[in-house]
Amino acid sequence: METPPILDAARWQRGIDLGAHWVARGQVTALTCLTGTTAGTSEAFHLGSVDVAGARPLPTEPIYLVASITKPIVALGALLLVERGELTLGDRVADFLPEFGRNGKYGVEIRHLLTHTSGLPDMLPNNGDLRAAQAPLEGFLSDTCELPLSFPPGRGVQYQSMGFLVLGEIIARVAGCSCQKFLKDEIFTRLGMVDTELGAPDDWFAGTPTPLERLVEVRLTPEQAAAVDWNWNSRYWRQLGAPWGGLLTTAADLGRLARCLLRLGRLENDTPLFSPATVLTATRNQLEAFREVPDVERRTRPWGLGWRLNWPAHSANFGDLLGPRTYGHWGATGTVLWLDPDRDLFTIILSSQPQEPTGHFLAKLSNVVAAAWV
Repeated sequence: METPPILDAARWQRGIDLGAHWVARGQVTALTCLTGTTAGTSEAFHLGSVDVAGARPLPTEPIYLVASITKPIVALGALLLVERGELTLGDRVADFLPEFGRNGKYGVEIRHLLTHTSGLPDMLPNNGDLRAAQAPLEGFLSDTCELPLSFPPGRGVQYQSMGFLVLGEIIARVAGCSCQKFLKDEIFTRLGMVDTELGAPDDWFAGTPTPLERLVEVRLTPEQAAAVDWNWNSRYWRQLGAPWGGLLTTAADLGRLARCLLRLGRLENDTPLFSPATVLTATRNQLEAFREVPDVERRTRPWGLGWRLNWPAHSANFGDLLGPRTYGHWGATGTVLWLDPDRDLFTIILSSQPQEPTGHFLAKLSNVVAAAWV
């Protein structure tokens, strides 16, 4: 048996010092990092403030809007239904959402939604208008159902947030409850993810203290700052529960999920939450089997089922020191989660600083943390 990795204290301190440097210079206003193995976790470090202005220091367990880290968690919800015989990856979306089958979309399968091969767009052409009108998820879904595809399903790769909107609706229709409730009951509660919600409930906005007081304010991009009623820090967006990017959670809660996945789906008490077959299928390169997907995508930008695998020629977000079987996801608000099953490692970096498309701060800190395990 290989010797388990050990977190070198001096190397870990380099990560803390690097983050503190960014916060001191105002480059990042809030930063949390947690790393660990199946045996245990580091003590998380929390730097900066809850608000962008710097008036309130981060609490012990700050809550972050993690944006697209939501996607693989919604994918896990769908895969629970696959485990239970309620779905197969080859099922047509239109069999569950008949209204979706218009304009050339009849051939889209659930596996296409999970692998970004559906031909759906990342965002709708009228995305800004819908958000400005504070539309519910049904409004986004209705307009998605009317869209044509960018290419026939399975013949290309295009990052598609709207595919996860559709996936969330399929979960709701099959499970008989909202995607939000299904994930909470079937995943979050069972894992002890006590500070995690797909969309903040109303009670977060009433009384004191509330989890809302621990919710980190995102430093807004110019486009977001102009959208007072629907930006990342608005009540509308925090409560929408977008299946493509609306998850609110803590590093500690994500750590519970990460350790479960490294144990191939088992909880701390050894009870299975996910089947090992599910975890292994979700985290291997699914594009290899798509004959009409361009070879460069299959080889250099692989996807699992909801999970982005390691792209060795790209430093963005994940950094440069991770193994070939690493998987995870990043978020536009300045977040990243990765797991390296070969080294039995995970790392969670949550920040308030949007970094797309380069993930510059995330990649640098990721490198330092990966190198701290010896």
